[in-house]
Amino acid sequence: MKKYKFNRPWEGYAFLTPWLLGFLLFTAIPMVLSLYFSFTQYDVVTSPKWVGLENYIELANDPRVHKSLQVTFTYVALGVPFQLIFALLLAVVFKNDIPGVRIYRAIYYLPSLFGGSVAVAILWRQLFNKEGVVNQLLSLVGIEGQNWIASPDTALYTLILLLIWQFGSPMVIFLGGLKQISPDYYEAAEIDGASKVGTFFHITLPLLTPMVFFNIVMTIINAFQAFTPSYIISGGTGAPVDSTLFYTLYLYIKGFQHFSMGYASALAWVLLIIIAIITAIMFLLARKWVYYDE
Repeated sequence: MKKYKFNRPWEGYAFLTPWLLGFLLFTAIPMVLSLYFSFTQYDVVTSPKWVGLENYIELANDPRVHKSLQVTFTYVALGVPFQLIFALLLAVVFKNDIPGVRIYRAIYYLPSLFGGSVAVAILWRQLFNKEGVVNQLLSLVGIEGQNWIASPDTALYTLILLLIWQFGSPMVIFLGGLKQISPDYYEAAEIDGASKVGTFFHITLPLLTPMVFFNIVMTIINAFQAFTPSYIISGGTGAPVDSTLFYTLYLYIKGFQHFSMGYASALAWVLLIIIAIITAIMFLLARKWVYYDE
């Protein structure tokens, strides 16, 4: 067999150039500038003025920051588990070769493609307003609905439902994991007289833990960065009474409505630190429950 020697490494770097340029121009350089701006007073129009830790001190004492963190953590804590549970249950169902299963998989995957779009957020707002479809369905059984997105008690939960509805991507990943589990495990369990429930909890779920872990990490990161649903449904204000004020929405308000770009940069770096800490904790805990079949 003829051996090929690569004596022109510059060709590889040439092919990497578009990615490297994109990374430098749109990721690395903006991140460095954002870190610098977080220590300045910067309104985009005038030159940045160095203020040290002033933005971070103000941030720590800002009640709207506290409220936005509360809203965001509630959104993540309630939305992510239910989304993943729903995705896993459907993946188990769609693993079987039932008639039309490919069509069902495609249909159930669609919400993940459109769930974060402006159009879907507008549609969601129409569904849950006073004259929306939800209240019309409730009226059929004699229940008088309310304007769900205008009430501080229920507005956030409509956004959580929207997050749960976007279960398509984790469902596909779970399906991939289920297909990789060897049938030998199930045959042995059947011979031993294991029930379906027992088989799921003692075979399927342990062997699926790498996919569960991956989905948990990615879904939490994406949920912390959610912006469009809150912006569209609240009209860009976090209304009613800041009950839908996501952290990212408040960052946008400070940066692009109040032009406090230095303060917004500090908010962005705090969010990065929060996500990094949560991700690191999950990786540390993963050693205790994630099982890799070797």
